[in-house]
This record gives sequence, structure tokens and C-alpha cells, in this order.
Amino acid sequence: MAAFRRLSQAVLRSSFNQSRQLSAVAHGEQHQSGRTWKILSFVVALPGVGVCMLNAFLKAQHHSHDQPEFTPYTHLRIRSKRFPWGDGNKTLFHNSHANPLPDGYEGHDH
Repeated sequence: MAAFRRLSQAVLRSSFNQSRQLSAVAHGEQHQSGRTWKILSFVVALPGVGVCMLNAFLKAQHHSHDQPEFTPYTHLRIRSKRFPWGDGNKTLFHNSHANPLPDGYEGHDH
């Protein structure tokens, strides 16, 4: 029984020493990986966001803000029952400039 106790203590001591060494190595690797992510954030992510913002701005400059011509297709804007808000004809996120009603854009006489 005493031999088993000595053996188990020796195994625990060696595993404790290994874990202490591994934690020291892991701490250095964590510091290096944090530094790598910080550099990547400033060198790749922020310029990428800037390029995307510039692209969106330039596309908005060239975008036409005119309403497309209304074509009353029978398979679009079907209202089988009323919406439970407002007058029952407009969707929840209705935009009067971009979303036509079944009979055309509202507020415009065409």
C-alpha cells in the first residue's frame, strides 16, 4: 500500500510540474496570438470596413432614386386577409416610396 502511495505521489508531482511548464508556454503563446489578432484587426479588418463603406457610398451616388414603373401583376401583392395593423392593406415595414400597394404607389397620380 505504501508503494502505491509513493507511486501516485510521484505521478502527481510529475504531472504538476508538466502542467506548470505547459502553462508558462501557453501564456507566452497567448500573448503572441493576442498580438497577432491586434495587428490583423488594424491591418486587415479596419481597411476592409473602410473599403466597404466607400463602395456603399459610391454605389449610393450612382443609384437612381426614381420609383420604378408600376405594373399590376396578378400574382404579386395578393391580400387574402387584412393585416392586423393600420388600414390592413400595408405591410408592417411599409415604405410608401418603395413598396406599392395592390393598386399602385400611394400618393401619386399616374
